[in-house]
Amino acid sequence: MTSISPAERARQLLALHTQSEILILPNVWDVVSAQVIAAIPGIQALATASHSIASTFGYPDGEQIPLELHLDMVRRIVQTVSLPVSMDFEAGYGNPGDTARRAIDIGVVGGNLEDGMRPLGEAVAAVHAVMEAGRTAGLDFVLNARTDAAVRANPEQSRSQVIQEVITRGLAFLEAGAPVVFVPGLVVREEIQEVSEAFGPQKLTVISVPGVSLSAHELQALGVARVSTGPFTQRVALTALQDAATALLAGGTLPASTRPLN
Repeated sequence: MTSISPAERARQLLALHTQSEILILPNVWDVVSAQVIAAIPGIQALATASHSIASTFGYPDGEQIPLELHLDMVRRIVQTVSLPVSMDFEAGYGNPGDTARRAIDIGVVGGNLEDGMRPLGEAVAAVHAVMEAGRTAGLDFVLNARTDAAVRANPEQSRSQVIQEVITRGLAFLEAGAPVVFVPGLVVREEIQEVSEAFGPQKLTVISVPGVSLSAHELQALGVARVSTGPFTQRVALTALQDAATALLAGGTLPASTRPLN
């Protein structure tokens, strides 16, 4: 590993969000997944998946895993790779600013923070707290401020009302200092284009949903800054594992394409 300061890693991560080429971050959940993804040519940063880390230890998603255990896994990932690492904070474990400070202490230079559809003032205050933690540590922390407006929408709302709520919350987070806004639940081209245009170029993050999402090339053309995978990369790995074991039990063999990646 090269010796690069956290401040420089943060600058590297921020620059990756502001370039015209979309940043692709297949999310990781443990040391070996981080090593495998980091070894792919073209990978320039890593992001952890809270859902996947929780599943690794047998916990359900939604801040059920103890924060100490969550941070310990992220610390192991940070110490293993030389790339900038962004951590999924979920909703901040009750204290977004303190959680960000603790993550920064272990070398994290970016993070996701869910708004959970809390009142907008509270959600904005949480963004301020995380950004202040970064400033106090002397780095340009790359907060991927998440709004759940599209995935927790009131069923009585029209889709246009949902998208307007996405835009209202996202613009508030950008104004509070977050360099990019994550909107899970955006998969339709027209909606992605509308939100991207409202936020401005290279301000929107979306998640790649298997069999549903647009390609990375299409998302880049729409001005999307970043595409991540959330728990889906772990599900890809688990699907391959279960399929291979099923084939073996049926009298077959393990796939000949299996590579010695560990």
